[in-house]
Amino acid sequence: MASSTNSGREDATYTEMADKNDAALIGTHCQYDYCNQLDFLPFRCDSCRHIYCLDHRTESSHKCAHAGEWAEKRRLAQLSQPSIGQGKTLRDKVSEKPCATPECKTVVGTSLTPGVHCQTCNRDYCLKHRLKEDHNCKNLTPVGARPTAAAQIDVAQRTRSALDRLRAWGSARKEQASRALPKPKPSSAAARVVAVNTLKKTAKGDDKLAPEKRVYLYVEAEAETAKAKFPKGEFFYSKDWVVGRVLDAAARSLQVQNINNQSSDERDRLRVFHVEGGRLLEFGEKVGTALQSGNTIILLRGVGPPPDLIDM
Repeated sequence: MASSTNSGREDATYTEMADKNDAALIGTHCQYDYCNQLDFLPFRCDSCRHIYCLDHRTESSHKCAHAGEWAEKRRLAQLSQPSIGQGKTLRDKVSEKPCATPECKTVVGTSLTPGVHCQTCNRDYCLKHRLKEDHNCKNLTPVGARPTAAAQIDVAQRTRSALDRLRAWGSARKEQASRALPKPKPSSAAARVVAVNTLKKTAKGDDKLAPEKRVYLYVEAEAETAKAKFPKGEFFYSKDWVVGRVLDAAARSLQVQNINNQSSDERDRLRVFHVEGGRLLEFGEKVGTALQSGNTIILLRGVGPPPDLIDM
């Protein structure tokens, strides 16, 4: 049988004879089973690399063991090639935007009006305002430039002024709250016992709470800082609760808007004022430690973090 070889290229679809000058080496036998036909123009299958005659040249006709392999290789080769325009800028870097001159309504960055970029003030202008004199370039602060020392001083002064106004507002609110807050009324021990017994009969709360765990309190909402539908009430809470949980429960009972979990601004946050203790309670304090049955607590809004209001 005459020997043959391919052309040396992976994508070649034909077979070259080993010696083109030898006249005896003509044709190749088909390698399909039971065929072995001598074909003068044989075909090589790019999937299984075998030689076939005209009748068995297709993958389906010779039942190729690696059907579709040549197509997959060609697909991967095409995918590995760079796409058209890869690494090239296909359009102007200036995106569509209005001219940087405030009174101008021309849109730059389009195919008809590409725009002109000013290197001094770092802005984009239309053709009408492209010159520095036309867009008052000398009086503009470059975009992205660091502020000057004078600008930094001005920002610092405005910041201090804002902080001073905030402190003055907080002081006024605390003084107003201090004047409006009631003082504990002096009473004898016997009178306090009678008041607590009366409070236990009218106080509302979770009936599942064990009696020995209850703390009975008078709860009020200051009219100036909380718009409550029911400004006061009598309730009992668990000694194991923290003050923050009591605040949430009291706000629901008195129908007071509570946005403590939504705002970090002290002007919007509610706080609990203990009348007998004369101070604002921390959210994490235990009720059994900070309060006793018969005490009065008031819900205040915008009084700031808990300094001692009575001493201010």
